[in-house]
Amino acid sequence: MVLDPDTSAKIVRYRPRGAPPVWAEVAPLVRSVVTATVSAVPYDVERLLHVTGRLALWAEAAGLERDPDTWLRNEVIDAFVLSRVTDIEASSVRTYRTWLLRVRDALAWSERGEAAPARMHAEVNPHQPYTAAELAGLRHWAAHLPRQQKTDALALLGLGAGLGLTPKEVAASRGLDLQRRRRGGPLLHEGVKRMVPLVARAGWDPVLGELAVQAGGGYLFRPRRTVEYSKNLIGSWSLLHRPPDALPAVSVGRLRATWIVELMRAHIDHHLIAQAAGLASAASLTRWQHLVPPVDDATATRLLRGPDR
Repeated sequence: MVLDPDTSAKIVRYRPRGAPPVWAEVAPLVRSVVTATVSAVPYDVERLLHVTGRLALWAEAAGLERDPDTWLRNEVIDAFVLSRVTDIEASSVRTYRTWLLRVRDALAWSERGEAAPARMHAEVNPHQPYTAAELAGLRHWAAHLPRQQKTDALALLGLGAGLGLTPKEVAASRGLDLQRRRRGGPLLHEGVKRMVPLVARAGWDPVLGELAVQAGGGYLFRPRRTVEYSKNLIGSWSLLHRPPDALPAVSVGRLRATWIVELMRAHIDHHLIAQAAGLASAASLTRWQHLVPPVDDATATRLLRGPDR
């Protein structure tokens, strides 16, 4: 399995918080599992490393055989996630189980060519993009909020729908992270590591540029906070600042999905989109493919013919 250098580096460097000494012995197996499956599942490499690493350490403490096939048995996965019930929310328990089942299916295909078992229901996409009307409505609502509320709302919308950032990346973004390499050039986010330049979409470039100048070295979103990130940093803001009933709540996950689907609908190369989004591979985009309409004959002809010489 050939991965991009950034993904490979994350896998090699990963170590769980408070990892016991036995981590050094199970780490190579965890890394091999994630390396073999990260391109086949629609999850970020950090999430896969976290949940697979925790499963491996739990299995080790339970005295189970040190083998991924053992870790990823149904009964072992269920026992592991149930052991976390008192530590994490119920929704997270279900999420952990889903991730691990997908890892198991991908590993079976990667190593033995076994087809994944049939699913009895369609998978739920956790982040559906906003419609054009919803996004326009949210932007209008944000622009008419008072003072800091307006700045925070526009920062969330711009960083999510204009740059495709994750919640942690949104929270960590400062004004000085947004730069133009030449006067009048495109606005780039220099504070997030990607395989390609992370360029703001043209429709969000002016507002993000203005917010960056205003923020300077401070955070773009909630600049008065004292911590870079906390679990409810964005969620609590969205609960306190709800748009009118006709509009959906502000969700960075949905904004990022909106950015991705917009790029897909523009027929931009999927590998390039994945690199700009910080995803392990273009396979992660398949969960949104059903939202991209087929091209008409005229567009297909133009794309396939290419430019005149």
